[in-house]
Amino acid sequence: MMPIEPVTLSFGAALLLGLSFGAGPCNIACLPYLGPVFTASGQGIRDSWRTLLPFSLGRLCGYALLGGAAGWAGVLVQDWVQSPWVRWLLGGATILVALSILFRKNRHACSPKKPRQQQVRFEPTPGKPLLPGGLFLMGTGMALNPCAPLTTVILAAATTASSLAGLSLGIGFGLGAVLVPTLIFTFGIAHFSKQLQLHLGRWRGALETSSVGLLILMGIGTASGWITP
Repeated sequence: MMPIEPVTLSFGAALLLGLSFGAGPCNIACLPYLGPVFTASGQGIRDSWRTLLPFSLGRLCGYALLGGAAGWAGVLVQDWVQSPWVRWLLGGATILVALSILFRKNRHACSPKKPRQQQVRFEPTPGKPLLPGGLFLMGTGMALNPCAPLTTVILAAATTASSLAGLSLGIGFGLGAVLVPTLIFTFGIAHFSKQLQLHLGRWRGALETSSVGLLILMGIGTASGWITP
């Protein structure tokens, strides 16, 4: 085993690293996975928490797990997170979310319809959360994919040789990493998706079908290694 170069990182520094990552590459990586979910559900700003809360909690738990594991083992866990099971987790969770959207779509289509004269205009109904467990696992899978700032945090956690210290660094990085994307998806993507469904209500079925198809393709591509978040 090759010795690791000692790296010292405080909770505040890990938080700032997470903020820098969340303000840039993280949004690009999350968009192909969360964008279709918002497009299919038509969730606005008020209901965006139904998607973002389980997804963000999954990411936060993933970063905490990496930090704690590195601190407990006292070594890098880079090889562990680069194993195929990580992409299988993210790909499988993405397909699960897609199937939950499809199930809700079919259930809505089979429900009794209002008389034609009452169907004045389309109103999207966000309804219940879209398979919170699938969104949580999707967030966890996103967190377990290594990036340069996260590698620094893992290295610092391994240097501490303490699971609690590593857990603290992982949580600090996670809080910073989820903050900016949550704000962007709440006030940007969620609002845009709801307006899209409001103005293109007649094409709601096509939007949902396209979103489900895109999520399934993303899931298959991720699990197969063709797509790297």
